[in-house]
Amino acid sequence: MSRRLLPSGDAALLVECDSLDEVLALHDALAAEPPAGLVELVPAARTVLVAVDPDRLPLESAATWVRRIPIEAAARRPGHVAGEVTVDVVYDGDDLRSTAALLGISAEELVARHQAAEWRVAFIGFAPGFGYLVSDDWPFEVPRLDAPRPRVPSGAVALAGTFAGVYPRQSPGGWRLIGRTEAPLWDPGAPSPALFVPGRRVRFTEAGRP
Repeated sequence: MSRRLLPSGDAALLVECDSLDEVLALHDALAAEPPAGLVELVPAARTVLVAVDPDRLPLESAATWVRRIPIEAAARRPGHVAGEVTVDVVYDGDDLRSTAALLGISAEELVARHQAAEWRVAFIGFAPGFGYLVSDDWPFEVPRLDAPRPRVPSGAVALAGTFAGVYPRQSPGGWRLIGRTEAPLWDPGAPSPALFVPGRRVRFTEAGRP
């Protein structure tokens, strides 16, 4: 695994990785051994931003710490720093049956696979509170819509590529909609505004079922 470190201003380093799997492993390894002066770790699809307080952790020291972390030997521990949440879903999305047909399975099997998978928030993007969820249990790659919808409702549960996600507010979007939830994905007035944070595990259950 290669680690390319780039300065990002005077209080952060950008660590470039070769794949999302490497991002997840690096994020977990860094989060497991945070030094004094680490402010935040921000993963993305191919990078991890390491934000520091330079008065407590100079960038040179942060770079040394990142390079010394033995992430090759670090087992992936999904959500070990961020806990787990359960999201109740009504599986009545506009694209549920057409998506299942594209994958060559029934709508019922698609729902069952979505619920059986243990998802992990890989990174945040697109809109505040929108988490890109991945799972080792999910075997499908779902094509995006040919033309994005101008309006996707808040709470829409969706699939695209190898990711699952939930729209935290109404917005345009090209992901395929399989259901909806009333879970509060983004509350800027709350002490922790986002329900989905990097590293958190997510389970989906069918609303109304015990």
